[in-house]
Amino acid sequence: MEVIHNLAFGFEHALTWHNLMYCAIGCVVGTLVGLLPGLGPLATISILLPLTYSIPTGGALIMLAGIYYGAQYGDSVSAITMKIPHASSIVACIDGYAMTLKGKTGLALFTAGISSFIGGTVSIIVLAWFAPKLGEVAFLFGPADYCALMLVGFVCVSFVTTGSLLNGMAMCLIGVLLGQIGTDVNSGMQRFTLDLPFLADGISIVSIALGCFGIAEITKNLDSHEDRSPFNGTIHLIPTWAEFKRIIPSALRGSAVGSFLGILPGGGPVIAQFAAYALDKKVSKYKDEIGQGAIEGVAGQAAADEAAARTSFIPLMSIGIPENAVMALMMAAFIIKGIQPGPNMIAGHPDLFWGLVASMWVGNVFLVVLNVPLVRYWLSVFKIPYKVLFPCILYFICIGTYSENNNIDDVFITAAFGFLGYLMLRLELDSSPLMLGFILGPMLEENFRRALLLSRGSFSTFVTRPISGTLMGLIALFVAWQVIAFVYQTREKRAEQRRLAAQGKAEATA
Repeated sequence: MEVIHNLAFGFEHALTWHNLMYCAIGCVVGTLVGLLPGLGPLATISILLPLTYSIPTGGALIMLAGIYYGAQYGDSVSAITMKIPHASSIVACIDGYAMTLKGKTGLALFTAGISSFIGGTVSIIVLAWFAPKLGEVAFLFGPADYCALMLVGFVCVSFVTTGSLLNGMAMCLIGVLLGQIGTDVNSGMQRFTLDLPFLADGISIVSIALGCFGIAEITKNLDSHEDRSPFNGTIHLIPTWAEFKRIIPSALRGSAVGSFLGILPGGGPVIAQFAAYALDKKVSKYKDEIGQGAIEGVAGQAAADEAAARTSFIPLMSIGIPENAVMALMMAAFIIKGIQPGPNMIAGHPDLFWGLVASMWVGNVFLVVLNVPLVRYWLSVFKIPYKVLFPCILYFICIGTYSENNNIDDVFITAAFGFLGYLMLRLELDSSPLMLGFILGPMLEENFRRALLLSRGSFSTFVTRPISGTLMGLIALFVAWQVIAFVYQTREKRAEQRRLAAQGKAEATA
């Protein structure tokens, strides 16, 4: 009853005309940011942060939060229709774009919109019920535990890849190597930079994502010499009852995964989408279709993406620790307004805390309206002939890449990865494991070093700590299961080949 009372108190503040207006502005801007290739909530919030000086505290925080989780809604549109992702919609390119090629763009966008709504709703419930206590979960994770969690992410490569497992592991390792480029955090030494100054800070995930997915896909389409558009121009949004029943279980699983990973520093939407996709590819009744244009491949990652975006506010508001760059900007917005996020925030500023939580559900409703019934209007621009559209897409890719660091070298890096991505498409290699390795590699290295420093070089810390030991045990069981399954499948194939060979000889003799 206390939570219901607190939510009612929050809605009193969230449903004022001013706060509704700021929430709507945030959602619209966030959706536009998600639709435009290359732009993201980090750059947008950075640009708009000075405006918070002239906006009331509650309205400013509600607007900035709306931009953040609104972008999670919008970024799936460009990923599904054009295979041009943001960092948090990389997985949406796999099945979402495959559905577009099958003429199911409307179904894919409806699935993403409804799943995001489900993920947002579940995460808001988690945020309201457990925020005062759930933020403390992050304190239970030490460097060894995070290292084991990252290894679990690497194990997921067998589910993320749409090609062979060997190719997927190779692409993942390439991503890990790319993640090592830049300045070593511990020693301050530059590594793998080839003495090029613009590589001192490493390679941006935006450059890799837009290059390997966006530019590569555009080049592939131009190379096919077909006059095509991203979709067939007819948007059928409403799914059949059978299709709708496939959305719900996957969205609920993604909501659970995203709600948990959003709490952990270093987690958030980027990792949550991979984890949810891997889970669906393991437990879904339609797992054999995932990777070829299955509804589950869109629903699970969309729900996880949105849920993680909401629950990432828990560490910030409960213990005062921002878990990613966007949350760091949100923390700056709090401090600008004279509010220190942390354990005392809920007691000292209940109107702001519960008003922000309630506004997230209001924003959820706004975003469903913007991204489901009105999606055909958002997509009308993509009905332009492809020969006219692709230069505009490349323009936005260049602008988005440049705007991240205001560095023209990032544009050239993106172009280089566009060429690499095109080669991978021609060689039928999947780019998704490369992104997984690039994201998790530096995080694994950092936590591995910290764990060894704290344990004075003892590797036993990875198995003696309860959380890391449990995760390592699960990894060992999974690897053993994979090896057994591989041996069994190999034997079955050889037996089938021998049977067919014997049958061929018998027919030849007859």
